[in-house]
Amino acid sequence: MENNSTEHRLIRAARRLPNDRPPVWIMRQAGRYMAEFRAIRAKVDFLTLCRTPDLAAEVTMQPIDKVGVDAAIIFSDILIPLTPMGMDVYFDDKGPHLGNPIRTLADIDRLRIPVAAEETPYTGEALKLTKQALGGRLPLIGFAGAPWTLAAYMVEGGGSKNYSHIKALMYREPAAFHRLMDKLADTLIDYLRYQIASGADIVQIFESWGGYLSPEDYRTFALPATKKIIEGVQDMGKPIILYMNGAGHVLEDLANSGADCVGIDWRVDIADAFKRIGDRVAIQGNMDPCRLYGSPETIRAEVRRIAAAVGDRPGHIFNLGHGILPDVPVEHAQAFVQAVKELAASPVA
Repeated sequence: MENNSTEHRLIRAARRLPNDRPPVWIMRQAGRYMAEFRAIRAKVDFLTLCRTPDLAAEVTMQPIDKVGVDAAIIFSDILIPLTPMGMDVYFDDKGPHLGNPIRTLADIDRLRIPVAAEETPYTGEALKLTKQALGGRLPLIGFAGAPWTLAAYMVEGGGSKNYSHIKALMYREPAAFHRLMDKLADTLIDYLRYQIASGADIVQIFESWGGYLSPEDYRTFALPATKKIIEGVQDMGKPIILYMNGAGHVLEDLANSGADCVGIDWRVDIADAFKRIGDRVAIQGNMDPCRLYGSPETIRAEVRRIAAAVGDRPGHIFNLGHGILPDVPVEHAQAFVQAVKELAASPVA
């Protein structure tokens, strides 16, 4: 039990309740920087790992004791729900690809709205196995991609430098674009509800590519579907984190989305973020992932700098501003987590 409370630090922070120190976890904390993860990945491909519950649960648990994080996040991928929708998703050394990118209204109309419990049951089973392995020690995070980010993958056919195809669809055929976003929102509501029913204590929505939109375009084309998801999940009573890479220009919109916590990247000044939205939502972040290439001493100094910028404000969750990079020494991830834990003994505020 933490803080003489039945609630874990992460849940308390997401609800802006007092904590003895900020909780800390790491996006992509189960990943290639860990030798244990690489050993399993050498035996199975990425999608097989995501779709094999016992293996997904095993890698989810790897960083718990190895790195010392304050939460587990289920090992999966934001593109998992797209296959049962009708998309041809595959991965290679260059990342994700979609072999049948969306180009027309007919392509959108062909998409299905899958039932998560029937068509992605492995995600729920992995959550249940992880929940059992955790034994109540730490909270379990479920997640999904945000509709705009998933739509970008679906229309571009993978990653992109300028997202010209998805933006062309937005501007030329806004009705078709919103139809796609509605289908994604309905799919993701069911997917997140299934994850919560399977044991997730908190969920995060990843808006990885939202920073490529202007403030006006984000409000018009992306935010409504994200708000629909949040409204469709809120009644289950679990905190919701909305993370955006490149969030600085729309912080207030994210804070007004209905999410309990806003995740920010390292290009946002965290003190400024708290001044702008910290009275409404918790804030997660926001160390530059490349800081983990530095020495443990410089990592510790950066943790203390961020903590000092936050001060005694409630509702801070320590994390990187994006996922941990695959060639970071595991000892440096450990140093990051330990530096946050040391804040309880020697607060900097």
